Amino acid sequence: MAENEDVREIHQRGLYFEELDAGALYVHSPGRTMTEADNVLFTTLSMNTQALHLDAAFAATQPFGRRVMNSMFTLATMVGQSVSQLTQGTLLGQLGLTDVRFPHPLFPGDTLYTQTRIADLRPSSSKPGLGVATFIHVGKNQDGVTVAEATRVCLMFTREEHLRQQENAPDAVDDWL
Repeated sequence: MAENEDVREIHQRGLYFEELDAGALYVHSPGRTMTEADNVLFTTLSMNTQALHLDAAFAATQPFGRRVMNSMFTLATMVGQSVSQLTQGTLLGQLGLTDVRFPHPLFPGDTLYTQTRIADLRPSSSKPGLGVATFIHVGKNQDGVTVAEATRVCLMFTREEHLRQQENAPDAVDDWL
């Protein structure tokens, strides 16, 4: 291809509100293998001094017999795994997380796989051109055991509103507007 030819650019993004399919199951990839370093770093960065995450000798005396992954890291990773497929550049804001559960521990060395079902879609009653999407995220380990669940409510752009915002603010610092 000659250097001066126009090349069509394709940017990675999530789905606009109207592209989301209520009831569909979105399977996110790749999985993420959790490490001891992830656990210690996240635990210390978040100032969580829980010995179950930091002290291998103490954790060995507890019912699981070893350190467990920090559940907040598990939650953050589970939500993060959904971003590129669902909300990258199409989300205006996260409105809330509810029904967060950790029914089984995740251990260093385990791999987290996440899938998302869209439970509800509705136009925003206060923000014209935007929609509210309710996601149910489920994280499973490499054996298919559910280790985390959360319901996440997000304010999403429609394609039309996103384009309108870009036209009205072409010099905006944030490229997602």
